[in-house]
Amino acid sequence: MSVQEYLDKHLLSRKIEDAVNAAVRAKTSDPVLFISNHMKKAVPSAITKVKARQILDSRGIPTVEVDLFTNKGMFRASAPSGDSSGMYEAVELRDGDKGLYLGNSVNRAVKNVNEKISEALIGMDPTLQSQIDQAMIDLDKTEKKGELGANAILAVSIAACKAGAAEKEVPLYKHIADLSGKTNLTLPVPAFTVISGGKHAGNSLAIQEIMILPIGAIRFEEALQMGSETYLHLKAVITEKYGAHGCNVGENGGFAPNISSVKEGLNLVKEAISRTGYNERIKIAIDVAATDFCIGTKYDLDFKSPNKSVQNFKSGEHMIDMYKELCAEYTIVSIEDPFDKEDWENIKHFSSLGLCQVVGDDLLMSNSKRIERAVNESTCNALLLKINQIGTVTETIEVVKLAKDAHWGVVTSHRCGETEDSFIADLSVGLATGQIKSGAPCRGEQLAKYNQLLRIEEELGDRAIYAGEDWRQ
Repeated sequence: MSVQEYLDKHLLSRKIEDAVNAAVRAKTSDPVLFISNHMKKAVPSAITKVKARQILDSRGIPTVEVDLFTNKGMFRASAPSGDSSGMYEAVELRDGDKGLYLGNSVNRAVKNVNEKISEALIGMDPTLQSQIDQAMIDLDKTEKKGELGANAILAVSIAACKAGAAEKEVPLYKHIADLSGKTNLTLPVPAFTVISGGKHAGNSLAIQEIMILPIGAIRFEEALQMGSETYLHLKAVITEKYGAHGCNVGENGGFAPNISSVKEGLNLVKEAISRTGYNERIKIAIDVAATDFCIGTKYDLDFKSPNKSVQNFKSGEHMIDMYKELCAEYTIVSIEDPFDKEDWENIKHFSSLGLCQVVGDDLLMSNSKRIERAVNESTCNALLLKINQIGTVTETIEVVKLAKDAHWGVVTSHRCGETEDSFIADLSVGLATGQIKSGAPCRGEQLAKYNQLLRIEEELGDRAIYAGEDWRQ
């Protein structure tokens, strides 16, 4: 084939002429660079390669990282992981070989990406997120993604989403908004973990977290400042009362002083807020994680004590009375998992009181069927959104729509096994969830999310809207 025949076959002469004309019209000072970029846009978008590897999450436990390649470059994503897998959530695939990371290695999931998923996705348009996710779901063929592994599928799904944004030459949060059909981009109110308990800390506190929400901030930047200052004041309060050892932290960066009652912890937080001077501009929330200390129909608030007493076993009715008292005394605006994941009646009763936002985490596990049931039965009024419990970006968008259509609050959440991937920051803005939970204002894997929100707010400029008082809309 002659050079002219080659040019004619691929219409290169016309494409090059178009690129040159565009460079002339633009009066560019660097025509070669301009023409190069112009020609790249003429190339049909396609996934050219998908490569996975095993990395470590914030707990030192393996997870899946993926590099997805298109004409525009390489896009990296990783899958977060939780403490335990519930029976209603997507299944993360682990090898089970006790000789490798105590059975937690993810070599099988990595292999599935490199040998099966990659082959299925090469040539696909990265902007077609739903088609990419459906291709992986069809390839897996199981209800909970147990064949390929939700950790494998999710990492690829997120990487494809990033590639789709790059192809459209828009920010990631804007691409996510486009995929969901949303037009309002909202910076979420952060729920900062400040005291850790439950299974996330070695103290005697039964509930899992005490959090602060800077609802009264004007911008996200101010909210982050308020959270950080309160956290540092709390460190001083704890040091004064318990000594420096009281400032050891739990898995999500919250302080873990040796306290045994929730009121003791709430009093510490109130004192810290008072010292900042923010007072009513900062609200308090708690994550009870009651499933961890539910025994039958009773709740053992002393489950971490070596000398347990039957005196601290509470019925559902007693727990509701306790929550009523806490909401009244500490103006708590949100309670997560106040009862066991199967204790639908008590959660429904408590929600009906309208005292605060009632968030379903273990109750819902981001499972669409559980969410639909909770909506139909008015069981709770907010969803804790954990993307690894679902497994794809498309399905994540769908469950958020379910919650939003029911006029629920949505809390975009990290996991205790996190990576430096900041995807959920863009997700929270693009889906306008209004709330984000990414641990304490410390530790790199958590600050990656908060710092990305700072960048997004800066990029949006005058168009940036902080959820603030409208955090539940």
